[in-house]
Amino acid sequence: MASGKIRVGIAGGAGYTGGELLRILVNHPEVVISSVHSKSNAGNLISDIHTDLFGDTDLKFTDTLPQDIDVLFLCVGHGDARKFLEINTIEDSIKIIDLSQDFRLAESSKLKARSFVYGLPELNRDRIKAASNIANPGCFATCIQMPLLPLAANGLLTAEVHINATTGSTGAGQGLSSTSHFSWRNNNLSVYKAFEHQHLNEIGQSLSQLQISFGGKDTLLFVPQRGDFARGIFASIYTESDLSLDDAYDLYESFFKDHPFTHVSRKNIDLKQVVNTNKCIIHLEKHGKMIYIVSITDNLLKGASGQAVQNMNLMFGRAEDMGLRLKAAAF
Repeated sequence: MASGKIRVGIAGGAGYTGGELLRILVNHPEVVISSVHSKSNAGNLISDIHTDLFGDTDLKFTDTLPQDIDVLFLCVGHGDARKFLEINTIEDSIKIIDLSQDFRLAESSKLKARSFVYGLPELNRDRIKAASNIANPGCFATCIQMPLLPLAANGLLTAEVHINATTGSTGAGQGLSSTSHFSWRNNNLSVYKAFEHQHLNEIGQSLSQLQISFGGKDTLLFVPQRGDFARGIFASIYTESDLSLDDAYDLYESFFKDHPFTHVSRKNIDLKQVVNTNKCIIHLEKHGKMIYIVSITDNLLKGASGQAVQNMNLMFGRAEDMGLRLKAAAF
């Protein structure tokens, strides 16, 4: 399926994930953007909403859904993707990549004749290549499960996993809320949904896919934090392990060796290495009985829109990294 350009439609194109998709796809060599759907912005230039795209595209938002597309990205809110597909006619031939949480769990992964595959390439790459519908993973879920996959694949998650992870304000979406406006978020730090975050369900599902004996999401002790920066996730994880540090690095480097966006660093890492990229970078340390793992991603790219394009590339037989070789801002 590698002939001809991929005709793309985007629903919910006015938000952060829609804007990031557009930023990637306007420069993707194998994509034609056919339609960007937004009822509230129909008729407006895309660059009037996503001002970073001024000079890159003259496309306008539309309130219609053309059927002459190959793939539809759903960038609508959680709970709205399922409703969108229920009330709109989408030809069966059109592939769907949903960025909401509506289809990520096995028990909710079907709608009418459509069945969704969980779209984490480092876990399900072969299934993604054959899929017609993808449930794109959550941002925290991606950053946290990636460094646990090598352990689960070797049956080595045998104790509680302690997780502290901080996300940027863009993780809360574009709509203003009491915890996302500048004067509250700036120079501030807070905890929310401690031990109860909704992404624990999909993390547990993925780890159980690799390790039958995994104790389930209740063994994941997760404290999420709101950071005073715009984008990125910094996850700090530890659990008991008999692995030596050298053996752990060998295990991780072997697991991720064929995955173009996940890198294992033997040097300490910092968040700016991944912001504005589709990378996940992982660093390991050993402290007594504990293996300590740092994982970093950009919540809008590897945690959302970048991973969605990665999935599209796989579904349509393109190189997995096509259009996604993005450099971190770094300073």
